[in-house]
Amino acid sequence: MKEHAQKSAEFIRDESRTDWHDEALWFVRSKRDRAAHSIAEWEQLRELASQVKDNVLAHLDQYLEQFEANAQRNGVHVHWAADAAEHNRIVHSILEKHNVQRLVKSKSMLTEECHLNEYLTERGVEVVDTDLGERIIQLKEEPPSHIVMPAIHLKKEEVGELFHQKLHTEKGASDPQYLTEAARQHLRQKFLAAGAAITGVNFAVAETGGVVVCTNEGNADMGVHLAPVQIHCMGIEKIIPRAEHLGIFTRLLARSATGQPITIYTSHYHRPKVNGEMHIVIVDNGRTTQLGRADFRNSLKCIRCGACMNTCPIYRRSGGHSYGYTIPGPIGSILTPGIDLKKYSGLPFASTLCGSCSDVCPVKINIHEQLYRWRQVIVREGHLPPAKRQGMKWAGKVLSNPGWYNSLGKLTRWALRQLPRPFLYNSFNEWGRDRELPQPPRQSFKEWYQNKKTEK
Repeated sequence: MKEHAQKSAEFIRDESRTDWHDEALWFVRSKRDRAAHSIAEWEQLRELASQVKDNVLAHLDQYLEQFEANAQRNGVHVHWAADAAEHNRIVHSILEKHNVQRLVKSKSMLTEECHLNEYLTERGVEVVDTDLGERIIQLKEEPPSHIVMPAIHLKKEEVGELFHQKLHTEKGASDPQYLTEAARQHLRQKFLAAGAAITGVNFAVAETGGVVVCTNEGNADMGVHLAPVQIHCMGIEKIIPRAEHLGIFTRLLARSATGQPITIYTSHYHRPKVNGEMHIVIVDNGRTTQLGRADFRNSLKCIRCGACMNTCPIYRRSGGHSYGYTIPGPIGSILTPGIDLKKYSGLPFASTLCGSCSDVCPVKINIHEQLYRWRQVIVREGHLPPAKRQGMKWAGKVLSNPGWYNSLGKLTRWALRQLPRPFLYNSFNEWGRDRELPQPPRQSFKEWYQNKKTEK
């Protein structure tokens, strides 16, 4: 896998797109701030949500069992999947039982994580993503670049060209209303022909055995109400204890994600419709392992709002695809190393550690602190690149020895002033590839301070 830095460099080559991507996400972050500031008790809501999630993670087994019992009492079929492969087999077995050849799916990061689309397509099932952003990237044969706005990296002109090729819209059309209407007409036929509908799950209520799905397009409702079989796929961390807690999370979720007071559709599913079947697939896929890591357990509080991505200066200027996994951005950089530390060891370093991600997180995950802790783990496990490992080793020696530090500082200042440019700007100087080194001072602060003291 290419390192994040390499993929970022590819994204940044298109400077106008980078600037546009940065501005678009900052616009969403600004909407979030206005929405948050409109609620006097915003910080109390964040604290309540964090405490509820702490309680869930401390008693996760009990809440999951309670949820299963109540869901089964409602006539729901509950399935347990240890990993992505088992999740995909379970979903396929349900479809096989009902001879389903066409499936509509609303946005679900869990099914993306499990690569369900590819699995079912290989077995002859037509899978249609019905969220507009997801449908765009499905037609483009790309993964999502954001967990809430999966096609945020694409401009309307590119969507217009894609729809012209795939949906036969007018050549050159880029009006969002026209393109959205074209997608609606295209998807309507898919809804009517589907034998089953799959949705993700935003919240699963242990007290009731029901699941809650939050959307802005109504596509989850359309699929569930039209298809005879409904399947809801959820990670084990989506549990909340009681229905009354929903008021906390629904007030936080949309405001953090897009700056809305609430999603347009907040749908509750408790039991199958008449002559229909309802299935819930509960998935672990590494979550209990993360739960057992004391330093990283808090990452399981995530409600997938994407606020950390919208504020992150690295994500905004490197694009979601540069992270190489389903969940990008700051939250992805603390979830992904737990899956394969060696493969994704570069992600915790794709951060300035500015803390903005932690500041906007609606459930108060200490994201930047976990990124720093992952860096320590990566160094300890020996997954740093050799050049960086040696550089850090020698930096540690210099910084811990005042004599070396003073002498090398003086030598470096002299070199920056006297040596010809090719000696400084070459293939060994990563920093200098894209930046000018600062003009060095004639003396260090320490020397300046000592001189001032002597003058007195």
